[in-house]
Amino acid sequence: MGQTAGPALRADNLHLWRGTRHVLRGLSFSAGAGEMIHVRGPNGCGKTSLLRTLAGFLWPEEGRLYWADQPVEADRDAYCAAMAYLGHENALKADMTPLENLRYASSVRHPTSVTEVDSVLERLGVAAQRDLPVRSLSAGQRRRVAMARVMLAGASLWLLDEPFTNLDVAGVADLAGIVARHVQDGGIAILTTHSEIDLPPGTVRNLELAA
Repeated sequence: MGQTAGPALRADNLHLWRGTRHVLRGLSFSAGAGEMIHVRGPNGCGKTSLLRTLAGFLWPEEGRLYWADQPVEADRDAYCAAMAYLGHENALKADMTPLENLRYASSVRHPTSVTEVDSVLERLGVAAQRDLPVRSLSAGQRRRVAMARVMLAGASLWLLDEPFTNLDVAGVADLAGIVARHVQDGGIAILTTHSEIDLPPGTVRNLELAA
């Protein structure tokens, strides 16, 4: 299952309410380098809320998150630098091209050359759309560009909420291979998906959430 040493994410006794709903009830788990966690459960059980909590968009009422054995709040900048998040929304500027979107997004973290962007777009099969406005792309192409942002972030921890949305069968298989390679190279991936994931045996661990 890839490497097992290196920074690890640990959730300790997370409790989260959304209004009057108790969504996460004392959830604890860990994910180390070379591990993939598939968050599963029925609709409304808190899968997206969990990933948004891990990404720092929500904060648990009880419990704590640790990164590399340190509370996340002790050095939020270091944690954010190590993490890349893909939500339901692609978070792309519709009037900008994929190239412009990706260079802008990655520049927040580190300098990224046109060559690097082109390489990732080529890997994801959307190099031909690099100079078109995002609004003209298909839903599947936009999803691939959004995933390119994750790949260019240089982050060890990937948080992916339904990353295969709007992809055809071949696209799902291709993106699953990219996520698997990230894990095999020592990264961490935590994802939700309604798609069947075809991954090498032993590379994915299920995290079941109750309704």
